[in-house]
Amino acid sequence: MTVDPYSSWTDDELASLAHGFRDDLYQGQVALVTGGAGGIGRAICMLLGRLGARIVTCGRDEHKLAQLRNSLETQGIDVSTAQVNVRDPEQVAGLFEEIWGKSDRLDLVVNNAGGQFPAPASDISPKGWAAVVETNLYGPWYVMQKAAQTWIERGDAGSIVNIGTITGRASVGIPHTAAARAGAEGLSASLSVEWAPHQIRINTVAVGVVRSPGLVNYPNEARPSFDHNPQRRLGDVQDVAQAVAFLGSPAMASFVTGETFHVAGGEQVWGEYWALGKPDYFRVVDASESQ
Repeated sequence: MTVDPYSSWTDDELASLAHGFRDDLYQGQVALVTGGAGGIGRAICMLLGRLGARIVTCGRDEHKLAQLRNSLETQGIDVSTAQVNVRDPEQVAGLFEEIWGKSDRLDLVVNNAGGQFPAPASDISPKGWAAVVETNLYGPWYVMQKAAQTWIERGDAGSIVNIGTITGRASVGIPHTAAARAGAEGLSASLSVEWAPHQIRINTVAVGVVRSPGLVNYPNEARPSFDHNPQRRLGDVQDVAQAVAFLGSPAMASFVTGETFHVAGGEQVWGEYWALGKPDYFRVVDASESQ
């Protein structure tokens, strides 16, 4: 691994990165991005804003939100922020009331807020388990439901893109997020069918390991897993942002719904991720190496 896995683009760098879209793709549209102050979230906010969207973003840390707002405004992006915990349905409801009151429209919802911590399953407390599941499953549900309720009531079309992870395999060391993310992916698929008659599209971006300061939360023993994919490298937050911009746009993805779009370097077909390091029990030694 030759790149620093814990670094990412600065906001000024994000604002100048090349992309594959028409500059006015989201002109006049309003996009809500939850968890916008994190590495992936700010890349999504920056790209959608550069493409013309008015950005509404939320999070729990008011100071980080203020920094993000100032940075986006410096780039000429129309942005508003709100201190919201997506685990609280009342706060989520208040957020949507504010959005509709100020903008009278909402075109795209990106459920990016999330979080987890690595730990042996036997050590996770009920409080720790609940925090991760509520953030990664309950939160997206509250946000999707409130968005859909108003879209359906108004007769508006809408698009939802949920940020998830690779599912369908063991995720040793992060069982709480494995459960929550698999649930969220199944929820998205179910809702994409139920709400299709209302012209609401729902897709998931399953993210592999991307360069981000958030990786410092994992022990050094996890580093060999960071680039364990067919491309043998880490991804980039801009890769995720571009996937969101594609899936979220009715001009580009109007016939795409219920999809799980992997941005993982192929890790979903070949790769391992050991959040606490690979136990010796699972290390396979070739016969030639043991002699």
